[in-house]
Amino acid sequence: MKRKLYLKTFGCQMNEYDSEKIEQLLEGENNLSLTQSADEADLIVLNTCSIREKAEVKVYSDLGRYRKLKEVNPNLRIAVGGCVASQEGENIIKQSPFVDLVFGPQTLHRLPEMLKQRELQGIPQIDISFPEIEKFDKLPALKNNGPSASVSIMEGCSKYCSFCVVPYTRGEEISRPLDDVIEEIIRLTLSGVKEITLLGQNVNAYRGLRSDGKIADFAMLLEYVASIEEVKRIRFTTSHPNEMTDGLIDCFKQIDKLSKFLHLPIQSGSDRVLSAMKRNYTALEYKSIIRKLKKSCPQITLSSDFIIGFPNETDEEFAQTKQILQEINFDYSFSFLYSARPGTPASFIKDNISKEVKEARLKEFQTLNNQQGKNYTNQMIGTKQRILIDSLSSFEKGYMKGKTDNNRVVEIKYDENLFNQMVDVEIKGFLGKNLMGEVLKSED
Repeated sequence: MKRKLYLKTFGCQMNEYDSEKIEQLLEGENNLSLTQSADEADLIVLNTCSIREKAEVKVYSDLGRYRKLKEVNPNLRIAVGGCVASQEGENIIKQSPFVDLVFGPQTLHRLPEMLKQRELQGIPQIDISFPEIEKFDKLPALKNNGPSASVSIMEGCSKYCSFCVVPYTRGEEISRPLDDVIEEIIRLTLSGVKEITLLGQNVNAYRGLRSDGKIADFAMLLEYVASIEEVKRIRFTTSHPNEMTDGLIDCFKQIDKLSKFLHLPIQSGSDRVLSAMKRNYTALEYKSIIRKLKKSCPQITLSSDFIIGFPNETDEEFAQTKQILQEINFDYSFSFLYSARPGTPASFIKDNISKEVKEARLKEFQTLNNQQGKNYTNQMIGTKQRILIDSLSSFEKGYMKGKTDNNRVVEIKYDENLFNQMVDVEIKGFLGKNLMGEVLKSED
């Protein structure tokens, strides 16, 4: 009889990818199967994220609830992984001595051995080290659960933005060898995957070793992935403006399989704030990148990240951020109130802006962005879009659905021959909250 694993994931797509690997690893080596209830678990794993405010508080709050489960079942094992684990380290054991394992994003592949040592030694195990490429060499290939799959091509970040904790919790940028990435993608396509999302903290900073000893940049990797016949669409996230090379920009023109959508975080429209953030570009330089992208691919849709209320952001600087939102005409984007992450340079800046002012700015900003997103959706009526049919409609019998390049859900009439296929549709209108399309042709 299999034992039960309860796995709770916080944060970004990288963490979701890691959690899939954790699940598969523990199922294969420790005979654990996933459960949706912590109450029936033999092992509880928290895969944490430290990007947002009070991330540690939320983790310790969860641990407080799980402590009661362990009081009832002393054989229950509790593990804390991810970025909060990397950041907090031994403090987790000090504050919650009932925790059995603490592991970082780069050491999740060592979980089976850590569990073994926990039983042999009878004491908590901690491993938050940063082995370079070992993680990818030791993890099993992901199972295919549909036509779309994510592939992590690099780990860490070397940009050291003043507000960000990632370089300290995931280490500096390390790229997987080109052949390893391509091999994983080919394995996925053999099991039916048609859409690949390439993942990395700064995915376009990829510099992977080739078999001939030379280095492949991200543009070259995209060309290799596009050459795999079974791959029908390529996505990637998240990018950094400083790595948007002319070669990468040209890929949006030259590679039909590349999604005509780019998420490119800017964070602020103010040069002073960008400098304080250590983003190493100006608003003008960012806009220059956007002009090149739109020239290369006029139909491209853009989204971004914005931090509202960075320490001492003035009314004028906030107005500059609103201006660039509207000038570039971003699609639905992510915007957050600034939250100080422990130990980062920005956390030591004395701030004179009240929380009430920041919250009012965020509400105003999100209202503007939501309207822009709605405008994009409305403008799609009558256009041709490609969608990957991956599931049945959630609310309309006799329909199935898929996503466009810019992540709009489109409903079409059910046709079993189109399931898990990439199809071209004409957007006819709305079906509930989603778009409704009429099939034009199938690529297969």
